[in-house]
Amino acid sequence: MNLANKLTLLRIFLVPIFLVFIAIKGIPYGSAIATLVFIIAALTDKLDGYIARTRNQITVFGKFMDPLADKLLVTAALISLVEYHIVPSWAAVVIIAREFAVSGLRTIAASEGMVIAASWWGKIKTVIQIIAIIIALLEYNLSAQSGSMVNLIYYSNIKSLVTELTLPMLYITVIITLLSGYDYFAKNRHIIKVEK
Repeated sequence: MNLANKLTLLRIFLVPIFLVFIAIKGIPYGSAIATLVFIIAALTDKLDGYIARTRNQITVFGKFMDPLADKLLVTAALISLVEYHIVPSWAAVVIIAREFAVSGLRTIAASEGMVIAASWWGKIKTVIQIIAIIIALLEYNLSAQSGSMVNLIYYSNIKSLVTELTLPMLYITVIITLLSGYDYFAKNRHIIKVEK
């Protein structure tokens, strides 16, 4: 197994670690650790893609597992943030539904012996999703750490700025997510066969 694929598997392995720290309350600095784990996992996505391209390590395994690892990471973060009332449930449902739909399309393609690699729209979607989730995680961190902040005025200004950024970024994320989903289905509509 090449390095790019190992990084993809590392991203999958980091998902339950992220969930432990964000879901279990009472862990010292749990929200901060969860955010750091998420950021590290997100960075492996850029790194494994770069390594696969520059070292000519693009494989069928990578084409299938890399998008799956992204979906697991994003889904875990969104559901966790819905629970803490940072992300609206409708936004999470739209984003996750698109991920399931594209995964279904990939499954159909695989049954026909084809592999659908990530498109440019899909890559842009992933970057926007990661940025939006990091902002939402920062909002959650600021809310979780509010009792321990010394400079309340400074803290309040930072929290207000992050809170104001979260919802617009989620709207942008939903729009880009839907556009990328449309792009996948439009370009691969020949894969879907309607039985007569």
